[in-house]
Amino acid sequence: MFSTLVALPGGRFLDAVVEGERAYRLRWGAPGDWRVVYEPGERRVQGKRHAYGFRSIEQLRYDFERDVEDAQAARRQPR
Repeated sequence: MFSTLVALPGGRFLDAVVEGERAYRLRWGAPGDWRVVYEPGERRVQGKRHAYGFRSIEQLRYDFERDVEDAQAARRQPR
C-alpha cells in the first residue's frame, strides 16, 4: 500500500492512496475543490466524469500526470 498527502505551491495538494487495481485514489487540487480525481472505474477532470479502465500502475500515473498538467495549463490561460 502507498499513501501520501503533499502540499504543493499555489495552495494545491496531491493526495494519493494506491493499494492495487481495485483500490486507489489520486487527487490533485484542494480539499473541497479537487480538480483531478482518479478512482476505480472513473476519472473526474475539472468536474467532468469519464470512465476509466485500470491497465497498470505505470499507465495510471501517466494518465493522472497528463490530466494534472492539462488542468494546470487551463488555469494559466487568460479568460
